[in-house]
Amino acid sequence: MSSERLAGLLDEYAQLEKRLADPAIHADQATARRVGRRYAELVPLHKAADGLEQARADLAAARELAAEDPSFAAEADAIAGSLPVLEERLAELLIPRDPHDAKDVIVEIKAGEGGEESALFAGDLLRMYTRYAERHGWVTEVIDAQDSDLGGVKDVSLAIKTKGVPDGGNGVWSRLKWEGGVHRVQRVPVTESQGRIHTSAAGVLVLPEAEDVDVTIDQNELRIDVFRSSGPGGQSVNTTDSAVRITHLPTGIVVSCQNEKSQLQNREQAMRILRARLLAAAQEQADAAASDARKAQVRTVDRSERIRTYNYPQNRITDHRIGYTAYNLDLALGGELDGVLDALTEADRAARLAGDTELTRR
Repeated sequence: MSSERLAGLLDEYAQLEKRLADPAIHADQATARRVGRRYAELVPLHKAADGLEQARADLAAARELAAEDPSFAAEADAIAGSLPVLEERLAELLIPRDPHDAKDVIVEIKAGEGGEESALFAGDLLRMYTRYAERHGWVTEVIDAQDSDLGGVKDVSLAIKTKGVPDGGNGVWSRLKWEGGVHRVQRVPVTESQGRIHTSAAGVLVLPEAEDVDVTIDQNELRIDVFRSSGPGGQSVNTTDSAVRITHLPTGIVVSCQNEKSQLQNREQAMRILRARLLAAAQEQADAAASDARKAQVRTVDRSERIRTYNYPQNRITDHRIGYTAYNLDLALGGELDGVLDALTEADRAARLAGDTELTRR
C-alpha cells in the first residue's frame, strides 16, 4: 500500500474534522454538506488505519510478553493472523474511489422501441426506482415527466437524494450508477390480444446531481425558449408559456421542463438537469482515454444493446454485464434491487483490486 497516499488522506481527514468542528462552517449549508460528505468518505479509511496500527501495537506487546511467559504465544499468533485481513481492508480503501459516490442523482428514463408497451415499461422502471429509494429512506422528486396515453411515461427525470450525509460517503450514486443503459422487457403487452410475448426496451441514464461548485455555467452561453405545456396539468395546459427549454450553446445540450406551473420553477428544474448533464459530459471528456462504469451507459434505446432483461413469463431478471440471473423479478420490480446491485458492486470491487477500472459489461 502507498504510505504517502495513506498519510495524505489521513491528514485530509484531520483537516476536515477541524473544519466541521468550527461552528462558522454551518453558516453555509452547501459547504457544510460538501465537507461533511468528504469527511464521511474518509471515516472508514481512518478507522481501518487506526485498527491496523492498534493491532500491530498489540502484536508487539504480546510478543514481548510471550518472551517472558509462553502462555502469551497463542494470543500473539491470533493477533498476527488477523493482520492480513486488516491490511487487505486498508489496501482496498486506498484504491481511488469514484469521486461521485457520495452524490445524489438524477435518473432519466426514456421509452424506446415498443410504442405504448415501452412507455408502460418505462413507468414500471420509474416505480421500481422510487420504491427502491423508499426502502433506503431516500427522497424522490419527479422533476419533469411526459405521460403516455395508457398510464406509462414517455420521458421522465427523477431526482433521488439522501437525507443528510450518507454513511461512509456511499450516496445514491454509489448504488444506482450501474443502472445506466438499455433495459429490455419480455412479456405479453396489455395491448396484445393474441397472448404473444413481445420485447421492448427503455433507456435509463443516471447522472450525479451537480452542485454549483461542480459546474460553472455562463448565462451568455444559454438560449432559453418558453412554450406552452403539452402534458397533464389541468387548466394551465396550453394557456400560458410556462414550459422552458434551455440550450447550452457550446455543447448543444438541450433540456426542457414543463411539470411546474410557473416559468421560473421550470427554469430552475431545467438548470438542475443541465448542470448534471454538463458534469457528466466533463467527466467523460476527462476520461476520454479510459473506459469506466459511467462511459458504459448506453445512450441509445436499441433492444440489441441491453444491460438487463426483465422476463415476465420466467419471473427472471438477468444482468448481462456480469452474468447475474435471479428468478425474483416480481420482487425486483417492487424495489428489492439489492441482489443485483450488490453483485455489480462486488464485480466492480474485484476489478478495482485487480487493477482493472472497467466493469465487465457483456
